[in-house]
Amino acid sequence: MQIKDLGEFGVIDLLTRLVVDQRAGPGNGPPFSFNLTVDNGDDTAAWSVGQSAGQGQELFTTDTMVEGVHFTRETTPWRDLGWKSVAANISDVASMGGLPTYALITLGLPPETQVSDLESLYKGMMEVSNEYGLAIVGGDMVRSPVVFITVSLTGAMQGQPMVRTGARPGDLVAVTGYLGSSGGGLKLMLEEPSEKGEAADYLRTSHRRPRPAVAVGQTLVEAGIATAMDVSDGLAGDLAKLCQASGVSGKIFADRLPVHPFLSSRFPDDCVELALAGGEDYVLLFTGPPAKVNDVVSGLPGGAAVVGEIMDGEPGRVAVVDADGQELPSRDRGWDHFGPAQD
Repeated sequence: MQIKDLGEFGVIDLLTRLVVDQRAGPGNGPPFSFNLTVDNGDDTAAWSVGQSAGQGQELFTTDTMVEGVHFTRETTPWRDLGWKSVAANISDVASMGGLPTYALITLGLPPETQVSDLESLYKGMMEVSNEYGLAIVGGDMVRSPVVFITVSLTGAMQGQPMVRTGARPGDLVAVTGYLGSSGGGLKLMLEEPSEKGEAADYLRTSHRRPRPAVAVGQTLVEAGIATAMDVSDGLAGDLAKLCQASGVSGKIFADRLPVHPFLSSRFPDDCVELALAGGEDYVLLFTGPPAKVNDVVSGLPGGAAVVGEIMDGEPGRVAVVDADGQELPSRDRGWDHFGPAQD
């Protein structure tokens, strides 16, 4: 069997079980009062700091972007690549309800890389880091045939992190902002790279410079939301991951997806599918009791919406239904690193 036969999330599940089952013990953390509270399988790991959880939780996440897999130099300039590589990690911390604190950067670079391009990369990294209160404190660098960037990032928070495992039948599913704009930006750049106008600028910026929902994540925690994750691989695929972790199934209402007017006007025939599967929107997906979710959504900025519900059923199965409640044809939605190539 090859890893492509398992798919990305099958591989993640396999490695998670191996790590947890074969781990000899809790490690060196507990003697220093670092007690693990969120283990493998969520957006970040988390542990309490000090003698009690009231003294705070520390979060830790890592992510890699590889040239030709996650980006091309034609669609993502160096400065925007720096912003996006760090923003993706900040979003993981935001999805737990935390604030980003420190980051280590590992770079893989071909020897022919221009110094000016490296400087632009770090300008983008510093722009997003400074805006969100993050400090880059070190890293590593290696020779590589293609550019890759690995960011390892810590975060901190008071209270309990939001996790993927708390969804229950009867909960509503909501998102904190517009969906599909990043995917629309990539589609625009691939099809009409020189297109001008307000809509084109908005879509390109949505893809190149996503804005992690840090403040919104803290709002969710303060409101008592316990289950959330960020939308990085597409709403349908990410909700499936949340449902799998919670042992439930889900339903998405296609007619309630929050799509920005610039996306729907530029891609009227594709905007729903982009909202379901476009990925890299980095808004937050969360679930909870109907009264609580409706109250939270009413206080969030434009684009926040209730988009589905949690049900009993096959864990991880997500149905997409139209305005009449009819299920739309199933498609492979969401990004899978080891799955078959998608058009």
